[in-house]
Amino acid sequence: MNRPPFRVAPLDAARHDRSAFDCESEPLNRYLQQQATQDVRRRFASCFVALTDDERIAGYYTLASSSVSLIDLPVDTRKRLPRYPTVPTVRMGRLAIDRRFKGMGLGGGLLADALMRAARSEIAAHALIVDAKDKAALAFYRHHGFIALPDAPLTVFLPLETVRGV
Repeated sequence: MNRPPFRVAPLDAARHDRSAFDCESEPLNRYLQQQATQDVRRRFASCFVALTDDERIAGYYTLASSSVSLIDLPVDTRKRLPRYPTVPTVRMGRLAIDRRFKGMGLGGGLLADALMRAARSEIAAHALIVDAKDKAALAFYRHHGFIALPDAPLTVFLPLETVRGV
């Protein structure tokens, strides 16, 4: 039986070398290399990394608690929810793949890992929400079933009940 080419683990600043990571986006590189450990330590975000067998970081994503205003959701989604002013969500703040590992399906694999972590969490959340950085990122999330907010088309969400199979 073949092992998966990557394993996903929480970022460990002492063990994981972040200096060689290059996703061809300076802000995403800088975040992983200079800020991620501070955000993890301060509990502003959790950072998960995809690691090769030799512990090279091939990609990463971040998750944080968040919420969205009920009135910002599409009408058909709103109808099924309690009438609280905000809906609890998990926000994927960043998703990046090192340029040497692009085209291997790792982005979809990390997204699936994030969805499973959010769905398994003991802290209640209705959806995973993402602010797509551009039209290509938006197409990626839409391909995976995410729904755009009516008044913020680059902000997309996926109800976690679709992941849980409820």
